[in-house]
Amino acid sequence: MIDYRSDTLTKPTAGMLAAMHSAKVGDDVFGEDPTVNELESYSASLFGMEASLFCPSGTMTNQIAIKCHTQPGDEVICDHLSHIYQYEGGGIAFNSGASVRLLEGNFGRINAQQVENAINPDDVHKPITSLVSLENTANRGGGTCYQFNEFQLIKEVCLKNNLKLHLDGARLFNAIIAQKEKPADYGKVFDSISICLSKGLGAPVGSVLLGNKDFIKKARRIRKVFGGGMRQAGIIASGALYAVQHQVDRLQEDHDHAQMILSALKQKDFVGTINPVETNIILFEVKGRFTAKELEKKLLDQGIKTIAMTSTQIRIVVHLDITPEMVAETIRVIETL
Repeated sequence: MIDYRSDTLTKPTAGMLAAMHSAKVGDDVFGEDPTVNELESYSASLFGMEASLFCPSGTMTNQIAIKCHTQPGDEVICDHLSHIYQYEGGGIAFNSGASVRLLEGNFGRINAQQVENAINPDDVHKPITSLVSLENTANRGGGTCYQFNEFQLIKEVCLKNNLKLHLDGARLFNAIIAQKEKPADYGKVFDSISICLSKGLGAPVGSVLLGNKDFIKKARRIRKVFGGGMRQAGIIASGALYAVQHQVDRLQEDHDHAQMILSALKQKDFVGTINPVETNIILFEVKGRFTAKELEKKLLDQGIKTIAMTSTQIRIVVHLDITPEMVAETIRVIETL
C-alpha cells in the first residue's frame, strides 16, 4: 500500500532507531534528561534563539505559545485555514480564553496590510489584539510558503502595535529547504516558533517550541499544567534530535516527487484547480467524472491511499517513506484513470 494521507505516517529510519536504542535518559521534569536537553539546546541554537522546550505534539507547542502570549479576552489574528483554528479542537478558546480574528489570505498566507487592518482599536467594546500567528508551510493552502520579506513586514506591524508574533512551523523545514533560507533568520523575526519533528523529518513523536529564556520558563510551567511534562523522554527526544540533525536536506526529495506526481495529475480531465505545489503537498480539485470521495476510492482500489480534504478536494502528501518506485507506480495508476 502506498500511503499519501499525511507525512505524520513516517516510520523511524534505521539510524534513528539505533539512536533511540542507545539514548541517554533522565527525568525531564527535573531537567535531568541529557538527550532532551541536547535537543532543546541544538534547536534553539540552530534558530538563533535563547531557549527551547520539547513537547509531545505541535498542537501542544502552539497552544502553549498562545497561552503565553495572551490573556483571557484577548484576540489572535490568523488565516482562516490555520491549523491553530481548524485542527486544534477549539484550544484557543478552551485553553487561553481568547477569541480569533480570521483573515482570508492567499492559500493560507496573510499579509502585513491585512494584519494592520485587523487590529482592534483601543475600545472597551472590543477584545484586545495581542498576537499574530502565521503558518509556514500552510497545510490547508497546499504546502505553500511565505516569502521571507512578508514576515519582516508583518513584524514591523507587530512592533508598531505591541503585538507578539508566533510561527506555527509544523513543516517549517520544508519551507526552509524550498526557499533556500537560513533557520537563524527566523529567530530574528518571531517571538516564538513551533516546529514539528514528526512529519517530514520522520521522528516518531515530538515538537519543539522556541523563544527567549523568560518565554520558555513560562512555557515550561504551562506545559506542566497541560499534562505535557515527561520523564525519561530522551528515548523519543533522541529520534527527534536525529531527525533535525540528519533528515532535513533530504526533504528536497519529497518536493521533487511531488512535482512528478503533479505533472501526471495535470494531464487528467478530472483534475480541476490545483493549489500551488511548492513543497511536499498536492491539494487539487476533483471535477467531472469523479467526486473527491469516488476518486479517493478508485485510488485505494489500486493500492494508493489519499485523503479527501473537502467534498471537492484531494490531498496527497509525499514523505520519506515514499520511494521512487512508489512514485512511478502512482504515476502509472493516475495515467490509467
